[in-house]
Amino acid sequence: MFLNFLKYKKIYFIFSGTLILASIVCLGVFGLNFGIDFTGGSILELEYQDSRPSPQAVKESLSDLGTTYVQPTGQSGLIIRMKDISEETHQEVLQTLSEGYQVEEQRFESIGPVIGRELKQKTNILIVVSLLAVVLYIAFAFRKVRRPIRSWQYGISSLVALFHDVLIPLAVFSILGKFYGVQITIPVVAGLLTVLGYSINNTVVVFDRIRENLIRGTGVSFEETVNKSLNQTLTRCINTSLTTLLVLLAIFFFGGATLQYFALVLIIGIMAGTYSSIFLASPFLTTFLKNA
Repeated sequence: MFLNFLKYKKIYFIFSGTLILASIVCLGVFGLNFGIDFTGGSILELEYQDSRPSPQAVKESLSDLGTTYVQPTGQSGLIIRMKDISEETHQEVLQTLSEGYQVEEQRFESIGPVIGRELKQKTNILIVVSLLAVVLYIAFAFRKVRRPIRSWQYGISSLVALFHDVLIPLAVFSILGKFYGVQITIPVVAGLLTVLGYSINNTVVVFDRIRENLIRGTGVSFEETVNKSLNQTLTRCINTSLTTLLVLLAIFFFGGATLQYFALVLIIGIMAGTYSSIFLASPFLTTFLKNA
């Protein structure tokens, strides 16, 4: 079955633009709830032998420390994130949380605010450099394709798709951070960078087929060539994404708290990336025709 993807490209652009605008609004209103990896603080992981106190009870018992985030793990574990505390306070917290329970400390880590700020700056630089590197790579890889659009325009189209694919997971995490206390941690950032790689892989597959069809002279017009290329790569893109999502869903539900949000950002990003490679990046190429 041959599908005419470009017939409704205006609808795709309106839908994608709405998602991007809504994501920007969410980020502007709610912001991002950065974890102690970026702001500095302490993290304490405990394993209770029989039963564990409720997260709310733990928060109330540690109210003197200010805002704390308590996350249940497994059947009887807790991960507690709080402001940076001294060793003396650390022992007091252990004593408080051990009253009436048999508990074993799994780990205790502290990150200073200076290190957290430096890590946040380096993360921002890393994401920007990654995006620029992707655009330059696409422009270089398609340098021999000069008609009917230039190689750098393939790079711009991929950048639009990448911006879309990263912004949507960030917006979801801003909402989760505002209402459920979900934090942006190192695994979440690693997931975002993985989304960048996965998204550009899907986009390059489609673009490469467009390049092959242009060289072969397949299609009467550029739009027809793009449409044919999308039909030829559709099954591959969907199958690859589905098989990846099945694994990520298993990790999300059964992989434990440590990997849960890493898997979630990948699930959202891969779904957004599969959509953008088919319905955004390739149709966006045709918008350059008027200026080609």
